[in-house]
Amino acid sequence: MIILENDVQKIIEEDAVQAFPNECCGFVFGHEDSNGRRHLTQAHTVTNVKEGDKRRRFEIAPQDYIDAEKYAEEQQLELLGVYHSHPNHPAIPSEHDRAAAQPFFSYLIISVNEKKPGPIRSWRLNDELQFEEENNHLIAW
Repeated sequence: MIILENDVQKIIEEDAVQAFPNECCGFVFGHEDSNGRRHLTQAHTVTNVKEGDKRRRFEIAPQDYIDAEKYAEEQQLELLGVYHSHPNHPAIPSEHDRAAAQPFFSYLIISVNEKKPGPIRSWRLNDELQFEEENNHLIAW
């Protein structure tokens, strides 16, 4: 289960709308409790550095990953995943998303249709390296 603080949801929605019609991207930070619930307390936007068409793809610079890991350590948080938007498409991961995914991370995808934020859904790789939705219980508090 993913539990989002209101500010995290707001940051993701605003980034998706601002980047439209391109994909936005960023990191989510927080803690995972003993029951496997992920409490996302912070989201940080990063620049989509994908060469070419950013409407269907995103890429995060290696230095941004390094900076995110350093930030998490300094703030005593866990880097729990990545978010990105799907402009005018559902919040369902693509094959490209799956191929680039890491097993531990949660992948939050927000659908944004004509600058209107839609649902945020979260996905993780299973043991067969296929995406499974994370209980689809995104709770804002």
